[in-house]
Amino acid sequence: MITTATILLILIALLGAPLFSVLAAGGLLASYGLDLSTDLLIIEMNRLAASPNMIALPLFILSGVVMSSGGAAQRLVVFFHAAFGWLPGGIAIATIGACAFFTMFSGASGVTILALGGLLYPILIQEGYRNKFSLGLLTTSGSLGLLFPPSLAILIFGIVAGVSIEQLFMAGIVPGLLLMLMLAVYSMFMGQQHKVERTHFKFGTLINSIRSSFWDLMLPVAIIVGIFGGFVSITEAAAATAAYVLVVETVIYREINLRSQSLTILAEASILFGSLLIILLIALGLTNLLVDAQIPMKMLAILEHHIDSKLEFLLLLNLFLLLVGAMMDIFSAIVVVVPLILPLAVRYGIDPVHLGIIFLANLEIGYSTPPVGINLFIASQRFNEPVIKLFKSTLPFLFLMFIWLLIVTYFPELSLWWIE
Repeated sequence: MITTATILLILIALLGAPLFSVLAAGGLLASYGLDLSTDLLIIEMNRLAASPNMIALPLFILSGVVMSSGGAAQRLVVFFHAAFGWLPGGIAIATIGACAFFTMFSGASGVTILALGGLLYPILIQEGYRNKFSLGLLTTSGSLGLLFPPSLAILIFGIVAGVSIEQLFMAGIVPGLLLMLMLAVYSMFMGQQHKVERTHFKFGTLINSIRSSFWDLMLPVAIIVGIFGGFVSITEAAAATAAYVLVVETVIYREINLRSQSLTILAEASILFGSLLIILLIALGLTNLLVDAQIPMKMLAILEHHIDSKLEFLLLLNLFLLLVGAMMDIFSAIVVVVPLILPLAVRYGIDPVHLGIIFLANLEIGYSTPPVGINLFIASQRFNEPVIKLFKSTLPFLFLMFIWLLIVTYFPELSLWWIE
């Protein structure tokens, strides 16, 4: 009966049933099959809901919604174009910087593509870049900011894995900058290949763009200094960020009218957080059952029988996570997979912070790989192009990201350089 119910549950999931309902049914089925009390599901939900870091999630989500509803995207594009437009491939580099900056706060790759894609795509074409390169750049650049604070993906990984969020924020900076640098170098090369004309650097234009986007540019500086300087906690930083962006967009730039837009903004933020929260609660309840059933220990025993070294485990881990990233969205993958692989990684001597960066790097690539690469589907909607064409356009960028993934995986110093 359990086997039949499991097969039926998988079929329902493949037919498009909501993830939280599939996970909830899986949790009840697992508790019945393992002869465990369903109370364990509620206990784990209560533990997560009582986590002090949980308060930071809705506040950062609200900040991202406010920024995407205001004029931050346009101001950032103007600044990065003024700062890097004079380089070979300058507008492409500006695209990389603007997308990474915007994803840091929006927390969602799709929001970045929707907010910046329509603005940057005609600019790239007008500057002389080919259609294929422009589509590939915008599709993959949507997920570039996932390793920078205050990334929601890092927040959720820290909550699920019980790892210091401050340490994860610090660990993601160098790998994130390395990926941006690799993509920037490739963009410079393609700019020369496409014979894109370089704009003249104008100091006055740069100063004007800094003035117009000053309050946007100060936000990440304030967050990094506040958290790593020990002045505020993660929760306090989230509250300060939400208050900051509200003041910036409503009082300073006056891009948002709270009288007419407040309900829309709150509704969007509430829907995003509510959908994320219900998945978190139910998925962690399910994984708690699996831990109580010693599933990770059984997996470890199998791995130890076949895998002898940390190098082999890392190779297998990357292959597994690439498959996970191609099949699941990043937040679902974190809450479902992390509790299972964390004890295995620790057993092979992998630092949990380094594991977090490897995990998110894999899923960052998964955003642009079929069959569930969310970037592909959102870009398809935004640019009115078929998914297959978009995937082909991303292949050169994905190749670079694979090389970056290997570097990040096998050189843990890039993530742990700050640990004495």
